[in-house]
Amino acid sequence: MSAHYDVVIVGGGIAGLSLASALAGQCSVALVEAEQTLAYHTSARSARQLIPSYGPPVVQELTVRTLDLIAARDAERPEPVLTPRSFMLIGDDATVRAEASGRMQRITHAEALELCPVLLPESFSAAGLDTGSFACKAPVLLEDHRRRAEAGGVDIITGARVHSAQRLGTGWELGAGQEGFEAAVVVNAAGAWADELAVLSGVEKLGLQPYRRTAAIVDVENPLPATCPMVAAADDSFYFRPDDGQVLISPAEHVPSGPEDARPHPGDIERLVARINTVTTLGIRGVSQAWTGLRTEAADGVPVVGFDAEATGFFWLAGQGGYGFQTSSGIAELAAGLILAGQGAAATPPTEASPASRTAEALAATRWSIRR
Repeated sequence: MSAHYDVVIVGGGIAGLSLASALAGQCSVALVEAEQTLAYHTSARSARQLIPSYGPPVVQELTVRTLDLIAARDAERPEPVLTPRSFMLIGDDATVRAEASGRMQRITHAEALELCPVLLPESFSAAGLDTGSFACKAPVLLEDHRRRAEAGGVDIITGARVHSAQRLGTGWELGAGQEGFEAAVVVNAAGAWADELAVLSGVEKLGLQPYRRTAAIVDVENPLPATCPMVAAADDSFYFRPDDGQVLISPAEHVPSGPEDARPHPGDIERLVARINTVTTLGIRGVSQAWTGLRTEAADGVPVVGFDAEATGFFWLAGQGGYGFQTSSGIAELAAGLILAGQGAAATPPTEASPASRTAEALAATRWSIRR
């Protein structure tokens, strides 16, 4: 016997949870997650920094909207999600000039050293600073979405990997774990497994590609000031930031992978430590923990948000790449509006000037380009 819902969301990471909380109370929703815990894969392995100057223009717009939405909720929360923390880009003049975008301003070499005194002066010659960037308490945000979803009647089922999916009449029938589901809309928020879910559902895949991104928390001899920005190399060779007396470091790699429970490759962390020690005086003396997440991207680098043109009721919410948290609330707002409009539910349509409308227009221009 299958349970009936208006919407079934497949995937319990930040994308799926954000949408579940946005839809809660407006239609009947189930969220199914293959793992025993929510946000097990990429969403649990975030750099926890929201950067308005990071990513293509659509992503930057979504980031600004997400920051606005989270800040509005922070006013009601006992523990805020957002804390101001600038983002600084360093490198040679040509590379910084090419990579600096949006709200990032150029700063002098001396100003960069004052902000991050552990940098070796000879390791860079130019810098840019985004002062509108924020540290993000990812667990707090995820838990807030979970609570809001469940309070609005969303059923969350973990340990339920989807093993069958087919279009029947005017809706979809799914088998996940030991449960059966029927719904008018299936939302593919499966992250690195999004194309696999499409194939299982008889939907043409989009060529979404997961990429590895490794990070570690390290102990250092010379801790960063609490006010130090997140620092990234303009050539994408590393980044680091303060982390409660320790330091988070990453090689910022972009290595293709299959969908998997990713782990650091042998030697990755050792090479990263050696690299960071050549450009700073941090004096890394030990690795506290290390992990690897998967950032799944479409060929055009733009998140995939919308109903499939050929499979009625199949909604894509995938391809967020490395921008999952920083676009999550903006994308959920847009996606919820599209789904509710498609269901005939009472939803306030976005006006031409609204962030959701502008984002929809920008995404529409590239949505199906990856199939051509």
